Amino acid sequence: MSQNPFQNKNSNKNQSLGAAFKHATCGILILIRTEKNARFHLIATIVVILMAVYLKVTLLDWIFLSIAILLVWITEALNTALENVFDLLQPNYDPRVKKGKDISAAAVLMAALLSVIIGLLVLGPPLLEIVKKTP
Repeated sequence: MSQNPFQNKNSNKNQSLGAAFKHATCGILILIRTEKNARFHLIATIVVILMAVYLKVTLLDWIFLSIAILLVWITEALNTALENVFDLLQPNYDPRVKKGKDISAAAVLMAALLSVIIGLLVLGPPLLEIVKKTP
């Protein structure tokens, strides 16, 4: 009987909750350390959070901003994971791999555009009020 070459012999599906959080945190750190776009998302996330705190946005606004921020991070993480799997399975150029990579990158772009729209709708009006009050 042949073994599955993709089976990780060191994996433990019944790992503890603490170990699962450790692996997830490691994944976030890898994403930030290795992906330029993730570092850009980190800076944008910090700026948006600081602006929202300064502008004292409502709870509903925080919900919208949180969804927008996390949607970008989730799509960026999935895009990066897919790119790594594609590269592992097909290290040479393949138009099918390019298509998959382009589609996963498009998902990040769509999430980023949505987050910009949400950010403008939530943060734009209070920022305009501040600009109007400035002589």
